[in-house]
Amino acid sequence: MNIAIVGAGIVGVTTAYELARDGHEVTVFDQRSAAAEEASFATAGLLAPLLLSPWALPGYGLPLRLLGAQATLRVAGGLNQRNLAWLWRWRAAGLAHSAPATALERLAQYSQARVQTIAQQHELDFEASEGRLVLLRTEAERTTLQPALQVLRDLGMAAHEIDAAAAQKLEPGLSPETALAGAIHLPGAGAGNCRLFAQLLRQGTQGSGVHFAFNTRIERIHSAPTGLQVHGEPDLRRFDAVVLCAGMASAALLPALGLRLPMTAVYGYSVSAPLREDTHAPRASVVDLGHQISITRLGQRVRIAGGAELAGADAAHHAPTLQRLYRTLNDWFPGGAQLSSGLQVWRGARTMLPDGAPVLGASGVPGLWLNTGHGAGGWALACGSARALADLIAQREPEVSLDGLGMRRF
Repeated sequence: MNIAIVGAGIVGVTTAYELARDGHEVTVFDQRSAAAEEASFATAGLLAPLLLSPWALPGYGLPLRLLGAQATLRVAGGLNQRNLAWLWRWRAAGLAHSAPATALERLAQYSQARVQTIAQQHELDFEASEGRLVLLRTEAERTTLQPALQVLRDLGMAAHEIDAAAAQKLEPGLSPETALAGAIHLPGAGAGNCRLFAQLLRQGTQGSGVHFAFNTRIERIHSAPTGLQVHGEPDLRRFDAVVLCAGMASAALLPALGLRLPMTAVYGYSVSAPLREDTHAPRASVVDLGHQISITRLGQRVRIAGGAELAGADAAHHAPTLQRLYRTLNDWFPGGAQLSSGLQVWRGARTMLPDGAPVLGASGVPGLWLNTGHGAGGWALACGSARALADLIAQREPEVSLDGLGMRRF
């Protein structure tokens, strides 16, 4: 088949890889000039398990606070009707624990295994690390985490509740000056550089059945015949199938086909800093549950990521959120990173649906497939989502269940 993919982020690139592996001719369209330039650019880097990552699913992690200095989600510039409706559904999903947590965690584990397989087959060095600590500042945080831990236990995943002394042995750089009630040790957790993986995979696939069309904006998706209308071109580009992997652009392209998804852009931040002192920096990745901030070792850098806000794409960086990132790093790993120079500060969008899960599979429109809306789990779910979607297109049963992740739930 001749297949078009809209979006060259981590989801689009991995989807192109899997479809080309199945023998399809693939063209990837993106409005930016390179792969992984938007939501995949400077992510936290966390792979599975998904449920113990910041902002993974509503209701798994921090209590849902909408007001005050400790709000889970910061609202800036006022709420429009669409965001208000999304926020209402997001809060309801969190209170009811209605997100498809088990299906997503299975997909995340499957995806992590697929990342490792691809990396080994193609010798991709993407600054990977293994193991994670979820740091608990209070015993109340341990209680809050129990629903997510129960999902992991039911799936047979290792999640060890340990005390502060054991956490210190696993991450010797942890500051003893910061109060630590305990931690959750996830020996099977993974992390790595999302953008680097996407770029390496893109370089490997180009010319092997995959073509990339950068600086190309899609005006409309057509059915009967299936194809794409490219900005500035009078004629329709025809394809046998189109896969939509375009983040927030997906929400803009779907209404013309009679489809709507309740997506919104939730912006987060990351700071990537040069390694300063190896023994004072994290060995792998840690998550501060109370602050919903992750600190991850990526090669010779440390990346601190967190924050969640409903605001415009051009909104100014929120100084208090960035200060919270710096403060959290200094709480746990003082002296581990160089913060006076060489910093990369990034603000990027997570394209989120109210239940935190993506939409995977057939759209209901002939020829159009969906692999979009991964939210905070884009990197953690990308390789598994791509392989499962390729199987669906080939009319094969995916190796992982996608129950609860389809278009019908909306």
